[in-house]
Amino acid sequence: MKTMLNVKRLSRYLLAPALLITGFLGKANAQSDTVTFKGKIGKTLKDSKEWWPEKPHAPKGAPNVLIYLIDDAGYGTSSAFGGLMETPTLDSLANHGLRYTNFHTTAICGPTRAALLTGRNHHSVHMGYFNYSALGFPGYDARMPFDKATIARILQVNHYNTYAVGKYHLVPLNEITSAGPFDRWPLGQGFDHFFGWHLGHTDQYHPNLYEDNQVTNVEPNTKHVSTLLSDKAIYYIANQKSANPENPFFLYLAVGAIHEPHQADKKFRDMYKGKFDKGWDWYRETVFERQKKLGVIPADAQLPLRDPTVPAWDSLTPDQKKLYSKHMEVYAAMLTQSDYEFGRVVNYLKEIGQLDNTIIFAIIGDNGSSHSVPNGTFNGAINKLPTKEQVEEALKHVDEFGTESSDMDAPSGWTQATNTPFRLWKADANSEGGTHNPLIIFYPKVIKEKGIRNQYGHVIDIAPTIVDLTGVKVPDTISGYKQKPFEGTSLAYTIKDSAAANRHTVQYYELRGKRAIVKDGWKAEVYHQTGTDFDNDVWELYNLNTDFNERIDLATKEPAKLKELQDVFDQEAKKYNVYPLIDGTQDGGIGGRKRSAYKGIDKIVLYPGVDQFLSFSGPQLSAQSFSITANVDAYAKENQGVLYANGGSFDGISLFIKDGIFQVAHNTGTSIKYLESKPLPAGKLSLRLELTYTGPKPEANTPNIEPGKKSKVDKDAPAGTESIYVNDVKVAERTITVDEAKYIGCYIDAIDVGQDLNSAVSDRYTVPFKFSGNLKNVVIEYK
Repeated sequence: MKTMLNVKRLSRYLLAPALLITGFLGKANAQSDTVTFKGKIGKTLKDSKEWWPEKPHAPKGAPNVLIYLIDDAGYGTSSAFGGLMETPTLDSLANHGLRYTNFHTTAICGPTRAALLTGRNHHSVHMGYFNYSALGFPGYDARMPFDKATIARILQVNHYNTYAVGKYHLVPLNEITSAGPFDRWPLGQGFDHFFGWHLGHTDQYHPNLYEDNQVTNVEPNTKHVSTLLSDKAIYYIANQKSANPENPFFLYLAVGAIHEPHQADKKFRDMYKGKFDKGWDWYRETVFERQKKLGVIPADAQLPLRDPTVPAWDSLTPDQKKLYSKHMEVYAAMLTQSDYEFGRVVNYLKEIGQLDNTIIFAIIGDNGSSHSVPNGTFNGAINKLPTKEQVEEALKHVDEFGTESSDMDAPSGWTQATNTPFRLWKADANSEGGTHNPLIIFYPKVIKEKGIRNQYGHVIDIAPTIVDLTGVKVPDTISGYKQKPFEGTSLAYTIKDSAAANRHTVQYYELRGKRAIVKDGWKAEVYHQTGTDFDNDVWELYNLNTDFNERIDLATKEPAKLKELQDVFDQEAKKYNVYPLIDGTQDGGIGGRKRSAYKGIDKIVLYPGVDQFLSFSGPQLSAQSFSITANVDAYAKENQGVLYANGGSFDGISLFIKDGIFQVAHNTGTSIKYLESKPLPAGKLSLRLELTYTGPKPEANTPNIEPGKKSKVDKDAPAGTESIYVNDVKVAERTITVDEAKYIGCYIDAIDVGQDLNSAVSDRYTVPFKFSGNLKNVVIEYK
């Protein structure tokens, strides 16, 4: 017994360093462990005096803070800024707060979120592009540094309770597994709790959700994810105000709307039936006039010409108009549903008496509306048809639009219209259309003069604004890291003085080689064409003081001003890790084995019970030869279920046993092809899918091809074979195409072992179809 006790005591001390590391990188110390006792200790209780350390508090009267971030919403979407998508919650907040008309993002989601949460430029915190396109350079490796702490960490140190709900999208791909490390997950970056997803988007009805540091399964799910997020946000607030009412909370609520897939509940889709039949030209003109009346654009503004890649609405066929109008109905419904669910959170704050003591930052878009493609998208194979056939086929499925059976994105004509009054789209970091987004600040306790604010702002300004308005202190050192200063400028000065001069006067933009610099209202910019030489880029010049939506290029008239700004861009680029410039042709696209958790490993063994992998974090099965072998012990004919599944109903593969037959389903979105064995023998089985790839080398920038432009690769060309084996005997084979060889075309589902969670790859079973036999392991080998 003594030996056992000593072992336990020893193990306790052996674990101590790990515990210290967890505390060091986890929640910042709210209270020192070396507090000096201030009572009195005598020989007896009678001679002694109790003393308790004071419970730590946030600054007296410090308000709650709520950031509400919408995804992929251009300036002309929400009715709060003149759009025709109804957002009554945002309207109300704006009418009782401040509308910021000159606020900016980085032009794309992950970098905007990194800048927003840290108060530093996105390259400065190593998020020059997506986490799934990381490269080994300081501005692009997706490893956010701890010496530039998030606003969540800062508030946490100041005794706020902190919550992240919804889309996160900031963890390095190879760290998004059940093994971590977790220091760059939300809980490692200052959030007490996290409920949401890790990649750029998720299925709105079958989401890939995590809670804190673990995968969480909500299936069978009947709620839209916006409802799940609001439910969880209210749950967190209710617990915080019940258990720790003296202290405030910070809630970062980042919704999926209106990023594709566009999905919404029927009651919201029905709201918009026939509402957009007049088309996108009508939408642009109508919204432009509404924006003038609201005062969110200059009264003398002029609407830029429709983009040359977008046809006039009146030139479309009746079928095109019908299809595109239905797309827009779903698009609008998704935003309105998200606004409704956000309204539930706002109303809850009002019910518990916390609304007046809450600062709300509502950011309508982490970038402009997405470029998409001319016909929009709807599920796999339909998207690959020629235009006329694509429209005809999509119309056959129009009743599925917006449902759990649809993986949709709106046509580029509509997404351009929702960027009114600006040119271009999301990812065009050079343009206001990619970066100019509405901001609403609501804080009844402080905002007395409601209305419009025209001062320049950027997402890096939000964190310092929160610090100013809450009165918290930014420690010199957080979790052992000496902190570097914010790179943004607090907007607090604008609240009391609508006429105050701009304080944020210089800001660079860069994304995939598209870049710009703003200085004192002048803007120099480059629309870099992917794959071209950077030295051949042509710079444009605009005076935003008189031409806010970039209609008049002054580059040839003002060469000295252009040169001045080019030099400023170079200075800022060197200062903030922007170089080397990368446009997507140099990094091998998105995902890939080199960024996964299995970089350089040619044989991967997975065991049943392992948590779900995100498709980009787990084993990659893209345009290469490989095998997947499921080893089953003591198989009996009553055993059935999924052995391995990668993807879901919109794209993927699944290895499963049903009715005594080994089957492989290959789902391309609108069709599923199968390989099948004969009835399986009892006993030990080795069940293998083998792909022999003979197709072309994938284009480096395939995932980043400019919308509307065609790949050089024939996706329907033969690219090899798929074969299945039972105990090393080939039992079936088929030829596959280049497009089929790219398994990870859809990343809104994930990888499962011994079951298929979320949506089903195959229509021959319902999820989770967990394997009922003894699955020993699944082995993936690359050839």
